Amino acid sequence: MRKFRFALLSSAIALISSTNAFAQDAAPQASNTQAASDGDIIVTAQFREQNLQDTPIAITAVNAAMLEARSQTDISQVANQAPSVTLKPQGAAFGPSLGANIRGVGQFDFNPAVEPGVGFYVDDVYYATLTGSILDLLDLDRVEVLRGPQGTLAGRNSIGGAVKLYSQKPEGTNTGYVAAAYGSRNRIDLRGSADFNLAQGIDMRIAGVAKKQEGYVDRLDFGCMYPAGGTATFTPAFATAANPTRAPQLINPVGGVPARTNRPDCVLAKEGEVNYIAARAQLRLRPSDTIDINIIGDYTDDDRVAAGSVLLLRTYPDGTVASPRYPLPLTPAPGSSPAQNYATASAQRDINPFPIGNTANANQLAYDNRFICGNYCNFATYDMPADTAIGQNGQPILVGGQPLTYRAASGDGRVRFKGWGLSGQIDWEISPNFQLNSITAYREYTSNFSNDNDVSPMAHSLGYGPLTFRFFSQELRLNGKVNDQINFTLGGYYSDQKSVYTSFQDLRSSGLQFQQSDPVDADSKAVFAHLSWNPVEQLTLTGGIRYTEESKTYTYVRQRPYLDATSLAANGVLPLNGTVGKYSGNRVDYRANVQYAFTPDIMAYAQFSTGFKGGGVNPRPFFVQQALSFGPETLSAYELGFKTDLFDRMVRFNVAAFLSKYKGIQLTLSNCTAITGAGFGAPCALPVNAGDADIKGLEAEITIRPVEGMTLDGSLSYIDFDYKKFGTYTSGTSTVAVGGPTNLNGPQFGDYAPYTPKWKWSIGAQYRIDLGNSGSLTPRIDASYQSKVYTVSANRSSNRIDAYGVANARLTWRNADEDLDVSLEVTNLLDEYYLLTIYDQTVGGQGYSNGQPGRPREWAVSVKKKF
Repeated sequence: MRKFRFALLSSAIALISSTNAFAQDAAPQASNTQAASDGDIIVTAQFREQNLQDTPIAITAVNAAMLEARSQTDISQVANQAPSVTLKPQGAAFGPSLGANIRGVGQFDFNPAVEPGVGFYVDDVYYATLTGSILDLLDLDRVEVLRGPQGTLAGRNSIGGAVKLYSQKPEGTNTGYVAAAYGSRNRIDLRGSADFNLAQGIDMRIAGVAKKQEGYVDRLDFGCMYPAGGTATFTPAFATAANPTRAPQLINPVGGVPARTNRPDCVLAKEGEVNYIAARAQLRLRPSDTIDINIIGDYTDDDRVAAGSVLLLRTYPDGTVASPRYPLPLTPAPGSSPAQNYATASAQRDINPFPIGNTANANQLAYDNRFICGNYCNFATYDMPADTAIGQNGQPILVGGQPLTYRAASGDGRVRFKGWGLSGQIDWEISPNFQLNSITAYREYTSNFSNDNDVSPMAHSLGYGPLTFRFFSQELRLNGKVNDQINFTLGGYYSDQKSVYTSFQDLRSSGLQFQQSDPVDADSKAVFAHLSWNPVEQLTLTGGIRYTEESKTYTYVRQRPYLDATSLAANGVLPLNGTVGKYSGNRVDYRANVQYAFTPDIMAYAQFSTGFKGGGVNPRPFFVQQALSFGPETLSAYELGFKTDLFDRMVRFNVAAFLSKYKGIQLTLSNCTAITGAGFGAPCALPVNAGDADIKGLEAEITIRPVEGMTLDGSLSYIDFDYKKFGTYTSGTSTVAVGGPTNLNGPQFGDYAPYTPKWKWSIGAQYRIDLGNSGSLTPRIDASYQSKVYTVSANRSSNRIDAYGVANARLTWRNADEDLDVSLEVTNLLDEYYLLTIYDQTVGGQGYSNGQPGRPREWAVSVKKKF
């Protein structure tokens, strides 16, 4: 069926090309990215069209031509050239979602119960969740990345900034293109679009993309690679009581992991696969010169093997092995390794479902470095057989005097995302000085994925199930102008959403097995005003205000696995069943901006702006003690910037410096013992208001055109993240800190927010070589770098991603008529090995840390034909 759909879209793209063969001789109209002079981009960050260089906001704007020149095909790749911006496709634990961070502010949790810190918009329609936000750059006019809080301009959850994608609008030009690419690991990309006139004042544009590629991380069958009872050995990474000298042990002793396949290569699946189709259709109605109606429908189907994962050998701060390691050491170093109670508890939990048993002996089958496969492989099975739990003493583990048993659980190790949306946008010019804009949108999706977090054959942790989501929004704006000196916008916004997260959770490392189906209802209402005034020609004063109300209701549904009344593994979560958590709040955000144009090509601005991200309740309590609420986070930012076009517009140089006062920072704790008390602290994924911080930073972007046909571009950012204090929780009669020296399981002074690099830079160069009647040849090279980042609020070596740099190259031949391109691209030119994300559960005593490696060096050849 999947191959049929891929072939169907391929045929549709071919049909586009045949349709364009009948194109009329209408001349193409310029897109919004083409303004009065070369290199200008028109943006709408302040609700009206402005030249990028005249807009007093830190914006990275990229047009379609540059996206293609950089070989960028999805939104996560745009961050490589945007200062202070991190966009990462998430690992298998978080399904088809995107993690986002701008200027040290963001969110990396896919769950709709927590709010993103960076707003995503497609054609001015808000995308409310990180799930489904790995957007393909299909048929775009431009991408705008707005840095800093956009509380008055974009609204809630744009506290770090906003990412806005704008499609090419139908113009009735009877033009289009088709493109195809073939590359590494049988990569096949097909793209196309067509713009045509249906009748007077009625135009349509359709676009589609289909992408397939084999994965780059091998999921190997451990029992096939190392048959049970074989003679292969390994050297343990840490000593145990049964093996104090770390003598070599059998890697898979008799009664160990059985084989699951008889394939000669022992490959179960190839992770990191691409299997994606998407389509967008727009119908534009212009019944008069004053009314413009654009109706947009889109569909996405992403069905692939899960993101690539590798098990990492990582240590605690004291140097002892933290991952992979289970059961935990019974005598951890104070203040470094997990608390004593987790080590003791792990000794009474059974993650070994195989006949060899769970007793401590020199050839035991333990969760250790034998399951570390390599840079691009793992031993995940997504399968946990039925089992009776046996303790380290060789006796059954009892709950209420009864043996603890687990039902069998298995996932397929795939990601399936299907979503669609419909929006209607009406622009009505009431008079020459007044325009009314209406944006109505509806979106829904189903995301189904599974995650084997320990990436091993052991029965440690497994989760799978669907997330359903639907979202409705309505926005109205009235734009006006008075005496050519005052421009204003008045508006209102409403949204309503509902999600249901249904999953089966088999967490035997914590003695838990249960199923859930949690509905979350949320709504938001806002009114806003924005005004700019030019008292004199060179000076512009801008102010904005937005009032927001929001509410959220979370209902916990916790049940025994398969509704089996005899199951005891759900006892710890059953008290949550039927519990309802509620959050509501309101907020006023402000913006004040002073802009002064020294010359037509040199402008400076100073700005104060605010933003917020809504609060909520913990969507993942593993014990009733973890069902806690958290408040909103807020940010007040001071910014100075200047934008210049120098030397007869040969050099464009933009700089911004900022200071952000970040309060009530929402971070997720993976060990919440200090808050919940002993026995209820792990597993943990508790969002908390971790504390306050000052964020200082400097950003620079430059573009140089030294000679005709040559372009040099670069960006640089520096961020200093400085915790000022940590939040507190009241537990019983005592008050405990979320972080700091009294709680070493939380963030510490000197730590950075997750996925926030101190340094980030990029450079790029291209030169168009004129070949006369033979067309042109354009080589381009790009390089980007980020310094080390930590992926958990408690910065440790177990969640550190070391600094890395990646280079890409592209060579494009274009014919003399400029309607045919042939390109050769190489991404990750130097074959750098690096990690995109790390999912670290060592802080909570789960004994594993896994990483998602970036794609290795890849090549592709593409052909694009315009009609």
